[in-house]
Amino acid sequence: MRIKTFLLLAGLLLTSATFSFGQCESMYDFVITNARIVDGTGNPWFRGSVAVKNGRIARVGRFEHPCGNVIDAKGQIVAPGFIDVHAHTENIYDQPMAENFIRMGVTTLVTGNCGGSVTEVGEFLGRINEKPLAINISTLIGHNSVRSKVMGLDARKPTADEQKQMNELVERAMQEGAVGLATGLIYVPGTYSETDEVIELAKAASKHGGIYASHIRDEGTGVVDAIKEAINIGEKADMPVQISHFKISAKSLWGQTPMTLGLVRDARKRGLNVTVDQYAYPASSTSLDARMPTWAIAGGREEGKKRLADPETRAKIKADMKKGLAERGFVDYAFAFVASHRANPEFNGKNIAQITKSVRSSDTLDEQIEQIFTMYEAGGAQMVYQVMSEDDVRTIMQDPFTMIASDSGVREFGSGVPHPRGYGNNARVLGRYVRELKIVSLEDAIRKMTSLPANVFGFRDRGQIREGFVADIVIFDENTVSDKATFENPHQYAVGFSSVIVSGGVVFNGEKMTGTMTGKAIRGPGYIAKPSGSE
Repeated sequence: MRIKTFLLLAGLLLTSATFSFGQCESMYDFVITNARIVDGTGNPWFRGSVAVKNGRIARVGRFEHPCGNVIDAKGQIVAPGFIDVHAHTENIYDQPMAENFIRMGVTTLVTGNCGGSVTEVGEFLGRINEKPLAINISTLIGHNSVRSKVMGLDARKPTADEQKQMNELVERAMQEGAVGLATGLIYVPGTYSETDEVIELAKAASKHGGIYASHIRDEGTGVVDAIKEAINIGEKADMPVQISHFKISAKSLWGQTPMTLGLVRDARKRGLNVTVDQYAYPASSTSLDARMPTWAIAGGREEGKKRLADPETRAKIKADMKKGLAERGFVDYAFAFVASHRANPEFNGKNIAQITKSVRSSDTLDEQIEQIFTMYEAGGAQMVYQVMSEDDVRTIMQDPFTMIASDSGVREFGSGVPHPRGYGNNARVLGRYVRELKIVSLEDAIRKMTSLPANVFGFRDRGQIREGFVADIVIFDENTVSDKATFENPHQYAVGFSSVIVSGGVVFNGEKMTGTMTGKAIRGPGYIAKPSGSE
């Protein structure tokens, strides 16, 4: 009797299994097969399949899938979608496909960096319901934007009431979904703030589970004190610290990266959660205004122009610029290339020394500074600065607490001569630093782009190929993936990616954007949803 019962049960189980396979098209939306899976944790790759259902990863491992929608990843790597924790994409809804990011494998962006962000965070994240995106978006709340809203561009300490207003703006932003506070302490007006002001704002973000992300006060000769300040702010506010685009931009300090990284390691040994991010290039990109002393441009461009109109003040500005240049180990501004100058697009792609020679028939340092003044008065420019050491870039990339981030915006293809990182950053890591130079392993490079940023920024269900996680996935050929963008010709998309999947939707199929817009707004831990129907 027991034998008959066992055979009956076995028959029922077999019938059930056969039925499940027969209905496999309804089980999963699609399955990625023949994959070499790099799951984002840093563990070695393994072979298997990945099933996706309703925008999430439903199954990972070795299993049969005889019918239904299949993506054959034979000979390729399947990894979590890359998370870019340092972007400048407040204009994302103007270019909702974010093609330059998608085509290098980025599926999630953190914007609002360097102190500049939207201040109406709820409205910004909520727009995705009316204007879908191909990419996931989250945002920090920017100190500079908050300070400007309350104090304008004044170079002074806030009053008690102004500090209270700024604290309230930060708290409201956190409750509307911001993931933390961002500072740009090298930029106006953040540069006018003292540490205590920032600590108070950081505490307001910390109460709601936020992170402190900082473009520190000095990345050149004052970099040590600037790193210490960032760590101190995080310690006083009891929150994680993320140091943005970690670098040394003073030629006189090239090779000192082990020392600056040591400051981060020491903080971590003391139990402080400090991490850094970097882009994979020995050149930075920011405004032309950053070449001038911050006191000279206080109050905005019109005030700065008034100072330049005064001969005595103009001479003092010039003297400060010469002093700063010498301290950084540079003899002139040949390192400064124009990415975009609206007043004269013919300058795009040329450095200040070249421009000065062509415009003024002389490229002496005095004439170069005068040319900078002229361009500043004409509205300024976006620049690319060749101020970093390739050896330092490699050293930073090898540390376990380093993330990969582009420091880029959404690019308009063919417009200006921007930094190539906006088209090739992640692909460059995989092609140059993993495959060619073997600076980091494939698994660790992917960890730096996926689970590490997800953990640091609190994205709990992203950054890994793991059952139950959101299906942000990239498929690429590790033998061909590379960046094509150069400083001379930056408008070139990365190659080697055959599929980019965002929240379960294939947004790039290896040849073109599909038009699928499955990006999501990712809100921070302090988010408080408004009741349905409220304004």
